[in-house]
Amino acid sequence: MDWGYINARIRGMKSRLLDHRTLDNLILQPDMDSLIAELEKTAYREDLIEAKGKYTGVTAVEYALRNNFVRTFRKVLDFSKEKEARLYISIFLHRWDVQNIKTILRGKNIHVTNEEIVDCLVPVGELDEATLTELVRQPDVKAVIDLLATWDIRWARPLTTAFPEFAKSGDLGMLECALDRFYYNDALQAVSAKGANNAKIRQVLSLEVDVVNIKTILRMVRDRIAPEDAQKFLLEGGQALDEKMIARVLVLPTIAEAAAMLSTTWYPTLHPTRYRFLATIPEDVLRAQKISVIEKQLERHLVREGVDSFLGDPLSVASLIGYFWAKYNEITNIRIISRCKTADFPVENLREELVYV
Repeated sequence: MDWGYINARIRGMKSRLLDHRTLDNLILQPDMDSLIAELEKTAYREDLIEAKGKYTGVTAVEYALRNNFVRTFRKVLDFSKEKEARLYISIFLHRWDVQNIKTILRGKNIHVTNEEIVDCLVPVGELDEATLTELVRQPDVKAVIDLLATWDIRWARPLTTAFPEFAKSGDLGMLECALDRFYYNDALQAVSAKGANNAKIRQVLSLEVDVVNIKTILRMVRDRIAPEDAQKFLLEGGQALDEKMIARVLVLPTIAEAAAMLSTTWYPTLHPTRYRFLATIPEDVLRAQKISVIEKQLERHLVREGVDSFLGDPLSVASLIGYFWAKYNEITNIRIISRCKTADFPVENLREELVYV
């Protein structure tokens, strides 16, 4: 496989990502119009011009970001012709299939309009825009799952299995957890063979599983969910949390104690104290049980670990992983800036919301 060619293209695309100075300049713009004007000086120009023909303000920015994201990764697929490279890319892009299905199911569950659901979708995976639009047209959660099954789409399997429990409890988390479990099990199985590239992908996927599980554990501890019930929502495939550790954390009375124990978690690959930063969460956050603040720190950790893949072997999948995370983070940062501009969010606080990599 010619990883040299692929990574040369990836590094060229990486060079066009926004640097810290440009992000800071976007933060300093006084209003949405000036923010859009500055964004039109970047690689998002083409997407913004198209978006402004249909929308205004923050909606135009959201539309442009979505289209840019889709266009970017279709481009990566186009120049990555080798089977191995396309496998790795498809694993990454499948998460948007999962996210899109979750978005549709959530929308149907709380009865929001089809237009609102469609606006939140990112058709970059196997499920194209036409497929997603037809799913959105379905009247309820069961109809969405039935249509996926009729089309023999892989994501129907976990949803069909989990649906009876959802129907009984009304807890959409049952369906979402089933999707996540299927995604990670399927992805880890796809890269189970020996080889440095497969090992790197497994490492990234296992880190994601650990982060998802830590978020789940903290919510379960906060809500005082019985350990045997909490176990239903945990995923397999992580490396930092074994069954013994999970059992110990789930019986703790507060998220402060849970975070303290998780901060000592040993990660066997590269970082023996990977989650040490959990010990630095401010006490007032822990006392108030502000899970969202802790989750934000976990997301930042995940992004930085992903982007750090750029430091790996240039003739491997490392650069591809690093670019995926860097591009995802850039779009997330721009989305945060644009939304904060509509809410007159203080500039000094806005910087704290971004992840600089």
